[in-house]
Parts: sequence; C-alpha cells; structure tokens
Amino acid sequence: MTLWNEWLHAVMVLRPACGRMRTFLWMILALMGLCCRSDNAGVTSFVRVLNFRGQAYHRLLHLFHSTALNLDVLTTCWTRLCIVLFRPFEVGSRLVCLADGIKAAKEGKRMPAVKKLHQQSSNNSKPEFIMGHSLQAVSLLVHAPGGQAAAVPLTSRVHEGVVFSNRDARSLLDKLVALLLSIARGWGRQVLLVADAYYASAKVIVPLLNAQHHLLTRAKSNVVAYMPVPKAASRARGRPRIYGQKVRLKELARDGREFKSAPSPVYGDSGVLVRYRTLDLMWRPVARLVRFVIVHHPARGTIFLLCTDLSLEPLQMLQLYGYRFKIELGFRQAVHVLGTYAYHFWMAGMKPVRRDSGQQYLHRASDTYRQAVRRKLRAYHVHVQLGCIAQGLLQHLALNHTDAVWVHFRSWLRTMNPAMPPSELIVASALRSSITTFFPVCALVPELGKIASTYYRQDLHSDIDQIDAMAA
Repeated sequence: MTLWNEWLHAVMVLRPACGRMRTFLWMILALMGLCCRSDNAGVTSFVRVLNFRGQAYHRLLHLFHSTALNLDVLTTCWTRLCIVLFRPFEVGSRLVCLADGIKAAKEGKRMPAVKKLHQQSSNNSKPEFIMGHSLQAVSLLVHAPGGQAAAVPLTSRVHEGVVFSNRDARSLLDKLVALLLSIARGWGRQVLLVADAYYASAKVIVPLLNAQHHLLTRAKSNVVAYMPVPKAASRARGRPRIYGQKVRLKELARDGREFKSAPSPVYGDSGVLVRYRTLDLMWRPVARLVRFVIVHHPARGTIFLLCTDLSLEPLQMLQLYGYRFKIELGFRQAVHVLGTYAYHFWMAGMKPVRRDSGQQYLHRASDTYRQAVRRKLRAYHVHVQLGCIAQGLLQHLALNHTDAVWVHFRSWLRTMNPAMPPSELIVASALRSSITTFFPVCALVPELGKIASTYYRQDLHSDIDQIDAMAA
C-alpha cells in the first residue's frame, strides 16, 4: 500500500478542480484507470482494470463531459504540484520547459477537429499523411537520480482542426505561447522554453520577451544575421543604423579558426569532443541581439543554436537542447503505455468528416452546434490532461519511491536494473498488482469504498486474482 498511499496523497491536491466531491471521486477512479490499465481501449479499459460492472462505464464517460470538473483549475493545480513533487531544472532563476507537437491518429468521422495531417518523420512505420488531431504539449524538465533528466508532462491541447470565427488569425505558434504563458502565470516564475526549429519565430520570441521569458531553439541551416553596429563617437544626421555587416552562419561554420574544443555536455556522450563558436548577432525577425552557437559534433554533424538569453553559456545551451528529446520519450510513453491520446468520444449530431478534409469552419454554424463542438473538444482536453497527470504521477513514484516500485513489481524484464528509476510501464505494473488492496484500506477518501462496493463486480475474478491463483 505504500505506493498507493503516496499516489493518493499527490492526487488529493487536485480537489479544488472539482465542484462536487462525487466528481472528484470519479476523477480519482479515472486516474487509477489511466495509471493501471494494460490496454488502450478507451473508457472500457478503466472499467476492466477496476473490475467494475458495466454501469460504471457511463459514470466515467460522463466525467469527461461534466461541467463540475474545471479544466483550467485542474491544469493550474497540476502545474503547481509538479514544482513540489519534482526537482526542476533551473537556469538562474528560470525554470526550463520543453515544447513540441504531436499528431494523434483518429479515424472517427464524427469527431470534431479531425483533419488531414502531414507527418514529417524518417520512420518507415509512419505514413506520410494521416487523419487525426494536431496537439501541442508543454513539459517541465526535472532532475532524476544519477545526474539524469526527465520531462514531466504539464498539459497538452488540440490547437488545430476547428475554426469558430473567421476573424481568428492565431497560428499554432500563437496558441502555444498563450498556453505557456498561462502556465508561467500560475507559477509566478520566469521560464526558459526549449523547442525545435519550428518555434524559432518572432511570434514566439516577442511575446516571451515581453513577459521576461526566454527561448532556446535550433536555427535553420540557412539562417542569416547581422553584426551589431559599432557605437559612433558622435551622432550623425538621420536614423541610426540597426544592422551592420550581413553574416551567413553556414559560411562561418566552414571557417574553423574561431572554434573552441570542449567535452560534449550532451547526455549519453562519453569521451566526445565538440567544437563550437559563439556569436551575439542582430536577428532581423526580432530586431535585437540574440546568441548563436555553431556546434560541430563528430558523429551528429553541425547544428546552429539560437537563444534570446545572452548570459547563457554555449555548452549549457548545447546541454539543454540535448534534453529536448526527453519530451519525445514522454510522447512514446503517453501513446503506448498510458493511452493519453487514445480517447474515443464521438459527437452524434455532427456532420461527418470526409476523408482528406482540412479545417472545419463553424463561423456560419448555429450556436447550439458550436456549443456541442466545444463540449466535445473540452472532453478531449480533459482526457488528455488527466493522461498528463497520470503520467506525472507514475514518474513521481519512479523518481521519488524507486525502491518501493521494484518491491511491488511482480514480473521480470531482461534489462531490469533496480538501482535505476523504473519506467512508467514498470510503475503501472506495480500499481496494477496491488490495486485489489487499495479500496479496503483507503483511509484518506473513505467514500471511494462506497463507490467500489456499489459497482464492484463479484461474479468474476480480476486478472490479478487469476494470476495469483495460478502462482499458488
């Protein structure tokens, strides 16, 4: 019960997000299902892993559409809890956040925001075009034992597919910045955002700088900048010059005379020397000085890094950008282990979406229809947010209660290393093996026992009971 006690203590902080106690109880059960289920068959898998009767299905399904669950308050409670549960990476006084996009394949013809999406990937198992939801996510970079790092998912939202107003000119970049700023306001802290080259844009940098945040990203290989103009002894007539000599970073990368050598700070590199050069140049999209770092890696080639914080050291920039891949690892766990994006909520009164269709324009639709679409999108966001919370809870147990997880892990892996923090898959298996003991001794929320006694299925044994009986 040690794991479930720690799990429940963390979940109790989310109580303000629910307007009623009963809503909070069903939210706990949904989080238990996300943390423990062994398949990603939607809400049905929650009922199976909890060993409930079929009547519980509609109660859980209603939770995702309930107005008693405040999504914004839930997100704020979780982002604040992450600062307490984990040890965040800090650059000066700034927290480090990671951002990226993910495309979730969806075949439902009556699912709002489903559209044709292009996947830019070199993986042969991924088709070039899919139908699905386009989401953007933000994670918090935290310390892990042994000098490692992990990305704790904070939130994720569908940012494409539906247009409610023809006056809405916001791009994906604008929506991501708004999402990040809402998280930073809840913390009351400044943030350093680490993202890939797609986010190297004035639409991201300018709002972040206005709010005293910074961006670290990869610049494109054809990036052009300008030398700063030397300060003149006396002011001449006319407007002062802003941009000096034009500089192509690709050409500077070929000149090795100004490069320095140092051991690679990227995780996983041992005994690797990198060569780098630092330049503070004027970048026209933002009309201000930014720091560029050209890095030659002996195995990974040349990379151009861009940072709006001129005080950040070049090797620290390289180390932080190397951690950007942690959010990709988190996506893989969310898709294959937790099923964060495996929601199946259809809208019965929706006009079916055609194959290979694009944006769904609703500015001429009725108010009733638009409200129904918003209600369904909110259900998607609630499911995804609960998935982010469930994944963060598994990471909390893996990083802060490593020994207890390995004790409750009743299986075997060829690559087991009890000295290292386990993966989300192992923590989920450890929780699932002891889920039958959760309800009888749940002291923090005794009302959960009442729900369990009402919906618990007595005619069939759970999978765990069958496994224990076979082992005996």
